[in-house]
Amino acid sequence: MNLHADFISSIHPLLGNETESFLSVLSGDASVSFRQNPSKVVRNPMEPVIPCKRVPWSQWGFYLEERPAFTFDPLFHAGYYYVQEASSMFVEYVVKELVTEPVMCLDLCAAPGGKSISLLSALPEGSLLVSNELVRQRAHVLSETMSKFGHPNVMVTNNRAKDFSAFPHLFDLVLVDAPCSGEGMFRKDEIAVEEWSRQNVEMCAVRQRDILKDIWPALKPGGLLIYSTCTYNTSENEENAIWIADELGAEFVNVEIDKGWGISSSFDKRVNGYRFFPHKTRGEGLFVTLLRKPGYGTKETVLSRSRAKNKRKPSFFVKDRTAYVPLLSHPDSFHFIESDNRIVALPAQYSEILVALGEQLKVVSMGIEIGEKKGKDFIPSHALAMSRELHFGAFPMYEVTYEEAISYLRREAVSFTDAPKGYLILVYKGEPLGFVKNLGNRANNLYPHEWRIRSGYLPEKRAEIFTT
Repeated sequence: MNLHADFISSIHPLLGNETESFLSVLSGDASVSFRQNPSKVVRNPMEPVIPCKRVPWSQWGFYLEERPAFTFDPLFHAGYYYVQEASSMFVEYVVKELVTEPVMCLDLCAAPGGKSISLLSALPEGSLLVSNELVRQRAHVLSETMSKFGHPNVMVTNNRAKDFSAFPHLFDLVLVDAPCSGEGMFRKDEIAVEEWSRQNVEMCAVRQRDILKDIWPALKPGGLLIYSTCTYNTSENEENAIWIADELGAEFVNVEIDKGWGISSSFDKRVNGYRFFPHKTRGEGLFVTLLRKPGYGTKETVLSRSRAKNKRKPSFFVKDRTAYVPLLSHPDSFHFIESDNRIVALPAQYSEILVALGEQLKVVSMGIEIGEKKGKDFIPSHALAMSRELHFGAFPMYEVTYEEAISYLRREAVSFTDAPKGYLILVYKGEPLGFVKNLGNRANNLYPHEWRIRSGYLPEKRAEIFTT
């Protein structure tokens, strides 16, 4: 690894006599880890077929000794697990330690979605997550990740931080995993190494403060801010944490950790920070600090204002739910809305607030997209197949072989002559992969075109982690 001389000189004051050990580890391979999807594991428990070791700060995270070709594991596409860097799973730990009641949560810089999944694995049942990404293309990648995870209490948006100032004091918890200089990703990202400079570090630090300042009004008094970066320098970490405390009036929050995990403390005694270095922890570079906004807040905000605003507006909510109730396991927990002939199930507890948010934000997805009405036909959505709320008796299910699963995920022509005609859900090892419309002699492959496996390569050894 051809590290910039200025980067090496910036590390020496931080790590001292540990510098050589740190640099030596940086020249090696990054660790490989994944996190299971709790709701899908609970309904369909499977055992690993390759050696796995638990990530100590995560209930659902595991290390692998080597990196398989995840692309060719059907269960990866089914959302049974997600490939995530181990250090970033620390978000799950701090949320479990500090959040004990249902909350409204915002993951502001969320793509590709790993930390949003960590949040959903840790937040108390009944919470709502708004998962946001500024860059439009990345926002769609984020939506794909959240769709496969299958949690219904999620909205994916494509907005700037300042757009959320329209919703003062709405969120109990905000995660700002800030865009940074990426020093902690050097082992995984050669471009981050090439683009590093002292100037870029300072530019990132300024941008991070702008993001924090813009999002601060949306955090409720008494609410919790998690600020994190995947970089090592103090400009983007401790100095920004002190700025949050001094300029925004935040108070640091502490969580107890196991010393055996190898997590380092902050380089500034004024900051309660948690640092991950690859020569001490099995993972990549990460900085996390936790701050609380002073005061106490209420949940007035968007919902009460939207009710007054929408008194004379036509309702989006579907009155006749008959056709959609059989599709979900707990239909009474949802309200159904129709927009542009698409039917979406919103968690009833948050349905009005989601509609209100949708009026002012650029929404990529929310709740569970049930399907689309086309004339007299109703085409079920892939998101329905992925959802943990799918009622398994709603459609015939057809178990496929590994080869058939890969062919389907490539969106190739498929045929199931021994299956019933109509809409089928293809399953692999009991996990839904998606829909086909079976015509008898052939089947229309309804897997999302933009999500398909593009590679024609197939590894000699099956790239699978779990077995029934």
